[in-house]
Amino acid sequence: MASVALVEESGVNILQVFNQYLQYGGEEKSVERIRERLAERHSLRSFSFQSADWVGKDAPGIFSQAGRVFYNPKSARELRAQIDKFKPHAILLHNLFPVGSPSVYRTALKANIPVIQYIHNFRPFSVSGTLWANGQICEESLRGNYWREVRYGAWQHSVLKSAVFAAALKFLHFSGWLEAVKGWIAISSFMRDKFVEAGIPRSRIHVLSHFWDMQTESNAQFEDHGHYLYLGRLVEEKGIHVLLAAWQLIVSAMGPAAPHLWVGGSGPLSDTVRMAASSNPKIRFLGFVDGDEKIRAISTCRAMIAPSTWWEPLGLVTYEAYDYKKPMFAAASGGLTETIEHGLTGFLHEAGKSSELAQQVIAFEGVSSADRLAMGRAGRRWLECNAGADAWQGSFDRTLQLILDA
Repeated sequence: MASVALVEESGVNILQVFNQYLQYGGEEKSVERIRERLAERHSLRSFSFQSADWVGKDAPGIFSQAGRVFYNPKSARELRAQIDKFKPHAILLHNLFPVGSPSVYRTALKANIPVIQYIHNFRPFSVSGTLWANGQICEESLRGNYWREVRYGAWQHSVLKSAVFAAALKFLHFSGWLEAVKGWIAISSFMRDKFVEAGIPRSRIHVLSHFWDMQTESNAQFEDHGHYLYLGRLVEEKGIHVLLAAWQLIVSAMGPAAPHLWVGGSGPLSDTVRMAASSNPKIRFLGFVDGDEKIRAISTCRAMIAPSTWWEPLGLVTYEAYDYKKPMFAAASGGLTETIEHGLTGFLHEAGKSSELAQQVIAFEGVSSADRLAMGRAGRRWLECNAGADAWQGSFDRTLQLILDA
């Protein structure tokens, strides 16, 4: 085990393990930021499994994949080789499905290497990872009842695949391999509480929200061109239908004076957004945006919107908005309630209630530009006080110390 002095002064060897998704998203960005920050103080090595390896002509057969979701011997061998070569004091684990598989836990347990499991979503207590299926939150999955997630094909839109995944989760929980996890890092208090409901001892869960590398005042642009902005995956649980319905209500109430809505992102509901934009001149579909185009969209908007209907673990889009002094309009969903101070840095509406979101936007249109900017500035102050990288590093090291000394 690493000593306290080693953690605080010399750093420790940390092996960061991540099963990359087919589509690059917010979790990948968080993993990259964590890796870069920890590498400044510790000896860190990143090792990743690729979901893309299970797609295409060279992918394992469907029955082979089904078996490997329970235990992937190839992944176990690869991880053991990394452990033998790098000799980590701890494994920092993010997503491990499907390619990594529970073999990651078993390998760490056999090697007597403590695992620190980052809680980015609801795995390993949800087939989908989101507790979302058929337009509903399946809270019973936290207690091991995966029936609704299976029934509605929560994983890859397949009942059969969802059933296999549910069986793999059951197997994992009965195997005892989760004992490899000596500490869980939750990105919000909400997520901590949900994992306590799932049976994880509260003493093993440490709340550590994401940090943010802020734009400097001189580099950041703070303009208001009047449009509202959604950036994110275009999937049902992100509240896309709620957002589009709200804008119809806004246009009906305000007519030509209604503000524009810009929607950026990609996903299964891309065609839905595209059709809405073609029939409503107040909606503009940007498609996937990144880089300078993304910066322009954020820096010139009036406010950003996150109408999620699932339990959002934290919502980094709030950080993006605050960085450019933009207020947030968001659903009172999961961790979003911990980053938005209603009436001060933005507004919270009941999840799924498009009429309430519409009313808030209409009311905000009647607010002076000075008051809107004051709200944006309050958001940036919140970010400065709550998302500093140095404070995050200190908290992580203290958590690491507790886990290694346990």
